[in-house]
Amino acid sequence: MTNQDEIPKMQWVSRLSYLMDKQFKFPGTNFRFGLDPLLNLIPIAGDMTGLLISGGLLMAMVRRGASNKVVILMTLNILLDATIGAIPIVGQIFDFFFKANSRNIKLMREHYLENKHQGSGKGVIIWAIIIIVILLASLIYGLWNLGAWLIDKF
Repeated sequence: MTNQDEIPKMQWVSRLSYLMDKQFKFPGTNFRFGLDPLLNLIPIAGDMTGLLISGGLLMAMVRRGASNKVVILMTLNILLDATIGAIPIVGQIFDFFFKANSRNIKLMREHYLENKHQGSGKGVIIWAIIIIVILLASLIYGLWNLGAWLIDKF
């Protein structure tokens, strides 16, 4: 089976991704959004629903033989969407602009049609860990300074 044969069998994944990320359009603009940011307005249940749907789409692509690297990239998109999407107010706004499912469909097409994103993905994991460590260190540093400032004020 060629890579060209894979995509038609995954048409439902593209349709579900479109529903989650681009189904609706703000009148008078080209800005599109889907059910994902609307579901995110429902605390916890909306976030979990979006995460489960994205996870299901990822599992479908894994079953179709996506490389480890593309699976890691897709997982990072989903985790970023779920993590920031869970932050009140900021997460709702973020969900309108960061379309994890659409990004994952793009990765899927690049993988199957253009043979991109091949390999183990170890480099992606290493970079993700480095970025997470830097972000956590920055957060701890910022909280430490905030605590010191609060102690000085009171």
